[in-house]
Amino acid sequence: MSVSAHLWAEDATVAKKLEAFLLLPEPKAMRTKQSMTIGNALHTVLTPARQIATSPGIELYSSAEFAKLGISIDSFLKKAREAADKKLSSIQPEFMKDEAGRIRYAVYRGEEPLYACLLIAPSLSKIFESIFGKEIWLVAPDRNSLYIFPANAPVLDDFTADLQERFETTPYSASEEVFSLKLDTGELKAIGNFTNRK
Repeated sequence: MSVSAHLWAEDATVAKKLEAFLLLPEPKAMRTKQSMTIGNALHTVLTPARQIATSPGIELYSSAEFAKLGISIDSFLKKAREAADKKLSSIQPEFMKDEAGRIRYAVYRGEEPLYACLLIAPSLSKIFESIFGKEIWLVAPDRNSLYIFPANAPVLDDFTADLQERFETTPYSASEEVFSLKLDTGELKAIGNFTNRK
């Protein structure tokens, strides 16, 4: 195989791994025509995006690009949920424990700006049911992280200052809202925010 053919084969392999169906949580002020709200969120939208090989690693679909996909936003949502579950199955969360060794919360984070997209993964509640129960709270302050808390306000309150700082200082904020995900219904619902804003 020639060098150029080998390089082309590597490029094709990389291209296959890039995810084309992502729903990126973003501040409502950043919404596009394709953005959708979810779970009665007041400050957050989900915007169709795709993974790219160059910085910043993810890009939003323009109206023309989205139209070329030939699918509805509901179909895109279904595919994005499947993609989020697939990504979730390939990574492990980091568990944060208290001095007694009890798990206080879990976090998915990394260099890829895809972790906030895990917010819509249907299997999240099943993964954490044995740890936190039938309801979990999800927080995605930036594109590179997703925090999972038990449905327990005092636990979350201990971390609101840190979450707010992450949301306000990152160049790629995701959401300032707290979402509840229930195992029995699979319902994802905004229940408040961790910032000082009402």
